[in-house]
Amino acid sequence: MKGHQKHSNLITEIISMLFLLLFVYAAVSKLLDYQKFKIQLVQSPLLATYASILVWFIPTLELIIAMILLSKYKSLGLKLCLGLMIVFTIYIWYTLNYSDYIPCSCGGIISDLNWTEHLIFNLFWIVFAIIAISTNKGAKHTT
Repeated sequence: MKGHQKHSNLITEIISMLFLLLFVYAAVSKLLDYQKFKIQLVQSPLLATYASILVWFIPTLELIIAMILLSKYKSLGLKLCLGLMIVFTIYIWYTLNYSDYIPCSCGGIISDLNWTEHLIFNLFWIVFAIIAISTNKGAKHTT
């Protein structure tokens, strides 16, 4: 039983660190290229109205979630990762299906993906989050 718990903890830790890297990288990329990110949000038919808020809110939220992943509230952090990835994925799906113009408001190398690849990329991270949350159930983390 202890071996299984160690294995589960290792999986949770690896996925948590991968999310930490993903969210810090995405947030920093957005903040370093603030103007480009803001223009992309303004060009989004779904997000344009909220661009002035989202341009700061999204990278800030990504950084906050990354910090939570480093705390004793890792379980909460993983659930927030899952939630944010679901929101991003719904946005991509909606944009792919209902928008004529599709600006990418991603940061860094992620912005090099086409929208279908980005959808698959996000689905991959959703699966990762679900795996981490399910393997973390037996771990001794406080939420």
